[in-house]
Amino acid sequence: MSRGAPKPPPPHKLTFATNSVRNTTFAEDNNKFYYEIVTRFWHPHLTKINKYDYEARVVNCIAEIEDQPGKDVKVRFNTADAEGEWMRACDFIKNDGSAVGGTFTQEDGTEYRWKAPKRYLQLIKSDDEEEVPVAEYHPHKRHFGVWRMSQRAFLEVKPEAAAALDRIIVSYLLIERRKRQAKIKVKLETK
Repeated sequence: MSRGAPKPPPPHKLTFATNSVRNTTFAEDNNKFYYEIVTRFWHPHLTKINKYDYEARVVNCIAEIEDQPGKDVKVRFNTADAEGEWMRACDFIKNDGSAVGGTFTQEDGTEYRWKAPKRYLQLIKSDDEEEVPVAEYHPHKRHFGVWRMSQRAFLEVKPEAAAALDRIIVSYLLIERRKRQAKIKVKLETK
């Protein structure tokens, strides 16, 4: 029996604890990747993204999103020993003209693009002609559509994009917030 090519590693499945983009966790079953998104009630306009490193037993605030009413949304990326500079979210995620989506660049120069072909977000590399997703959002499912959740929402990230996971999560949160705020505006305008 001949051996074929080795099987590719499975994608990372980051399960959401809740459907909120302000207070939730993204975690893999084995906790290799564990992110906590927290908006404290005493700072309702500041969302912190914490990353837990279980091997070193350390919690690092990797990014912050500031959404003051009447001002541009700002984001900053922190390192373990210093806070980063604030930048406008529209400078981090450049809108490509689509209703939902945008592009961002990883620190190594790789450009990624969020798109929503079937209403669910997908992340692709901008230079990929085949448009194979490197990350996909899968929404939650409910029993009979109304009862308790039968499956939690999750973000499926391929191993080749694991190095960009911090920026993928921050960009997902910004895109999802923009998407939800657009829904609220449409509902208010129709009433």
